[in-house]
Amino acid sequence: MKELKNYLEENKQRYLEELMELLRIPSVSADPKYKNDVRRMAEATAEHLRKVGTDAVEVFETDGHPIVYGEKMVNIKAPTVLVYGHYDVQPADPLELWDSPAFEPVVKKTKIHPDGAIFARGACDDKGQFFMHVKAFEAMLKFDKLPCNVKFMIEGEEEVGSRNLEKFCKANKKKLACDVVLISDTSIIDNQTPSLTVGLRGLSYMEVEVTGPNRDLHSGVYGGAVANPINVLSTMIASLHDKKRKITIPGFYDDVKKVSAKERKMMNQAPFDEKNYKKDLHIGDFLGEAGFTTIERTGIRPTLDVNGMWGGYIGEGAKTVLPSKAYAKISMRLVPDQDPNKIEKLFQRHFEKIAPPSVQVKVTAHHGGYPVVVPTNSVEYKAAEKAMEQAFGKKPLPQRGGGSIPIVAMFDQVFNAKSILMGFGLDSDDIHSPNEHYGLFNYYKGIETIPYFYQYYAAMKK
Repeated sequence: MKELKNYLEENKQRYLEELMELLRIPSVSADPKYKNDVRRMAEATAEHLRKVGTDAVEVFETDGHPIVYGEKMVNIKAPTVLVYGHYDVQPADPLELWDSPAFEPVVKKTKIHPDGAIFARGACDDKGQFFMHVKAFEAMLKFDKLPCNVKFMIEGEEEVGSRNLEKFCKANKKKLACDVVLISDTSIIDNQTPSLTVGLRGLSYMEVEVTGPNRDLHSGVYGGAVANPINVLSTMIASLHDKKRKITIPGFYDDVKKVSAKERKMMNQAPFDEKNYKKDLHIGDFLGEAGFTTIERTGIRPTLDVNGMWGGYIGEGAKTVLPSKAYAKISMRLVPDQDPNKIEKLFQRHFEKIAPPSVQVKVTAHHGGYPVVVPTNSVEYKAAEKAMEQAFGKKPLPQRGGGSIPIVAMFDQVFNAKSILMGFGLDSDDIHSPNEHYGLFNYYKGIETIPYFYQYYAAMKK
């Protein structure tokens, strides 16, 4: 692999410039006004795949944003790796909180990233991470070091729930057939402590609407006599946790799989500095479910959080209004063996039940996904473990991630193939937030590590 490392070193600047070009495309899938930019990003992704030698590259239409596909079949007897990633990004709002424009990438040094980090929306999630695979593939192909068949599937709707991906996968099951799905959309513990994600939480995402009077009212004339939907909604949301921060929805914990004391002990061996964690976030203390550590709360326990809440007058100055409606978006992160469809029903039933007769409630379920646990005794995991150890010089720790990638469970069902979650971001990279960034060390380390995975996986599958 020496020639690959030399090639990476010689082409670092080009790899960076190519990524920054992609980061300049505002491929925000959630906002229709960026539809043309999302299309432009899909075409740019396809063009990069063609340039590095991928065959049968195609931009597939869906009922939403396109899916980019390409393949390189080197040997019918070799194992096949399906690389999954997404080229769409989160909205950049609030724009005023960015230190530099969200879609004008810049490299800046930070305390955590002394070699520099790329600041831009999508730098880590997921353009920088999926592009590592394209560049690693380029190097392997150039030196005839590609021991596996490779298929790329890069979608444009991950940030809106991968609405059309399952339909595409089922319709193209033969084309996408593989032995393993390789995904880089997760993180490592830190740059000195490599890790592999072995679990992801599931998701149930809800929206609620509370209606009081049939129109906005004068808060002086009607205040104190008519229910204020914002006040009512605030009270209802507050009641969803008890004093120990446990979720109060009846039946919510019925299917939560108990994690053994041994596994909990192993999880808590990961480096974690409480003081720096609080300092980084400017918080005075932690707040979470009693009886669990911070690592456990974000990895093996379900949660319920308000993601947005609005209603009434929020413009400049004052307007003494008693609003007709109030709204909130609420996400619940789920753990094995919770079923997102069951949780949606439990939430709706409970939320409607706790509403006072002075208001009407409407509950809408948005996207969701099942939790995932990756086995650590498989050939695929062992190959990834060995690859990380080769690149970092130490064995990676298995870690459960707090986020959700709903399509991972779907891949298992449709392709009968396990996914390997080999990400290189850091939790402090501010994905989904202003000033998202991705360390140059992490970007290049990912490109260096990926070929090792192919090498070890092919050898172990013989």
